[in-house]
Amino acid sequence: MLCAMATPVDPALVGFADAAVSPTGDPRRLGSVRLEPGGPLEVRSDAVLRLTYTVGHHGLDDRGAFKVVMRFPADGGAWQLENPSEPNHVQITASRPCAFRARFEAYGNARPWFKALTVQVVEGCLREGDTVTLTLSIRLQTFCEEAWELRLLVDPCATQHFVEVPDRLFVEIGPGPVHRWVAVLPTRWPVDQPFRLGIRAEDAYGNPTDRVSGELHLQVEGDVGIDGLPPSIAIKPGARATTLEGLTCSGEGVLRIVVLDEDGQTLCTSNPLRIVEGQLRHVWGDLHGQSGETVGINSAGAYLRFARELAFLDVCSHQGNDFQITNEFWDHLGELIAAANEPGRFVTLLGYEWSGNTAVGGDRNVYFRDEGGPLYRSSHALLLDRSDLDTDCTTAEELFEALAGEDCVIYAHVGGRWADLAFAHDETLERAIEIHSAWGTFEWLLHDAFALGHRVGVVANSDGHKGRPGASHPGAATFGAYGGLTCFSVPELTRDAIFDCIRARRTYGTTGARLELEVTVVLPDGRRLPMGSIAETDRRGIEVEIEVRAAAPIAWVELRRGPEAVHHHRPYGEDTLGQRIGIRWRGARYRGRGRQVRWDGHATITGARFGRVTRINAFNPDHTLEHAPDRLSWQAVTTGNFGGLDVRLQELTPDARLQLHTEHAELSVAVDQLGSEPIEASAGGLDMALSLQRLPDDNPHRHVRIRVPATLLEQGDTPLWACVTLEDGHQAWSSPVYLYRGDKP
Repeated sequence: MLCAMATPVDPALVGFADAAVSPTGDPRRLGSVRLEPGGPLEVRSDAVLRLTYTVGHHGLDDRGAFKVVMRFPADGGAWQLENPSEPNHVQITASRPCAFRARFEAYGNARPWFKALTVQVVEGCLREGDTVTLTLSIRLQTFCEEAWELRLLVDPCATQHFVEVPDRLFVEIGPGPVHRWVAVLPTRWPVDQPFRLGIRAEDAYGNPTDRVSGELHLQVEGDVGIDGLPPSIAIKPGARATTLEGLTCSGEGVLRIVVLDEDGQTLCTSNPLRIVEGQLRHVWGDLHGQSGETVGINSAGAYLRFARELAFLDVCSHQGNDFQITNEFWDHLGELIAAANEPGRFVTLLGYEWSGNTAVGGDRNVYFRDEGGPLYRSSHALLLDRSDLDTDCTTAEELFEALAGEDCVIYAHVGGRWADLAFAHDETLERAIEIHSAWGTFEWLLHDAFALGHRVGVVANSDGHKGRPGASHPGAATFGAYGGLTCFSVPELTRDAIFDCIRARRTYGTTGARLELEVTVVLPDGRRLPMGSIAETDRRGIEVEIEVRAAAPIAWVELRRGPEAVHHHRPYGEDTLGQRIGIRWRGARYRGRGRQVRWDGHATITGARFGRVTRINAFNPDHTLEHAPDRLSWQAVTTGNFGGLDVRLQELTPDARLQLHTEHAELSVAVDQLGSEPIEASAGGLDMALSLQRLPDDNPHRHVRIRVPATLLEQGDTPLWACVTLEDGHQAWSSPVYLYRGDKP
């Protein structure tokens, strides 16, 4: 029944409150359950599984029931009993004549086993030894899992108290075939200092896959060579990634590495790496995600291994919901974090997510410099051990007070519970705002901080629940964006350097792209202020230097003063615009959990034909795109981020007209009226909009350096920061430089 490689999460470490009562003192008398076949299975494949429950000592009464439950991240879709020809059909049969009523609910059971199929006896009853078999013709989830686990809970006496049958059901879900290749380098690194190249193949859903073989060839593009780089590497059987350590460059310059197959075809090109004199380097981290001990999947150990070995991260942390962290898991996590920490190679931080509701302050991330930090929970919502209930900090204000003497830093973020910065803030502890995660993009949270006069840095993380820190695809359910990354500008890769960097706000966040971003404010007296600086000046003549170097073409760069964009730079001119059209949709419904916006719609054109179409930020391959010469139809979602289509027009005539139709907004525009500035239709919500613009047929600009003037606000701080948008949909945001006139120290 079980795949030998499947390793389920230790249930003793999972925060879960089962029924407080049971019809028996011996769980084995509740019956038994088995699942077959055992796998391994492939992500997003159609599988037929048979789950058989053998009724226990008490029988199963008329109106008694059982539940089959699975973890929150599962995104295979809702199970159904109505249509055998549709995905996720469930057939129920029993060894004794009986009638059943069944329903599937996304939130049909206690966390983390939210998703539940409840099967209730409505005519008849079952006796000990009788069986009920569920034939599950289901579509599997989009992500790999060492042990995809189902649990069966039974209510034999029709009390509505469900108790777990002790048998454990799990199978391994493995990756699909290769869809794309990824090569990862640092973005800025010192001369003669060793660095590494990471290469992985991913399936269509973003899972690193081992379904590869053969040899890869490596070529360097740029003005500096790499010492220690072999011309080719052999892929090890069973490996989901390859890492080349100990590479160095003896001089300054910019380079990329091209990865080719055995036939000389390009598989991928790495992000650009700039080699510089000095010790300052850029290291990359994802400090926010969960594992199966809380509300994610796989073990915390597997989570850390993925971060280091498959996502090629430099820095990582684990952020379980506090009300689900048992004391046993907190101790275990501290041991894992300590063992994984390797200065100079992979830095880990112990931490947790303080998960108070928005009404009492909202989500905060807590990070400790060293192991042994205190766990001040927002509640004991899923914890049976009440011995430390008096240590709870039930508001964000209480949390800040309790942590005042600790060596820690705090981020505010938006997940299930958005952070209310007006409720509580401590400028000593709360040093950054998480502007992007797999939950979406949240510039508005930074705007809240500006309005309140907070001086915070910018970070981005995945907040992933699918076991993929640093390479977190959103899947096909709750999440709608690729997970973010944070770049730390440090002289060395150590915990001390990372903490100093966070406290000095020398960070920038991206939507997952590893690009180089430098923002420097130049004052009239000659001072040059890097991102995160705080400085007083009353003078005019302030300038801001912004430099970007990316793997994808740069669409635009914005200089922002607080929430306002004061300079908008595109690296191309109006005279380069061609027959490529950008269709974009963006925004969220509101700040809370149900923020996802469905942008399903269609476009029609007269006086031209639709040629090649490229999807932007379309993370779910199951979302369809139908392409006819005069009509496009699509499925899409946003969660505060943006998506869209790049469309090349053919046979364009002077009277060509393009029309867009979605549930939330429509546009009808003559093509000859389109320029580089978007024409928009507002759609309400939280910055929801539909837009059209004209693009150059080819944009070669992957490096931009600009210097633009800036003026101070009349009162309070003047936060100056940059937002970068790439043609492939990725974005980056710098931490602000905070200038003040002298009225605020």
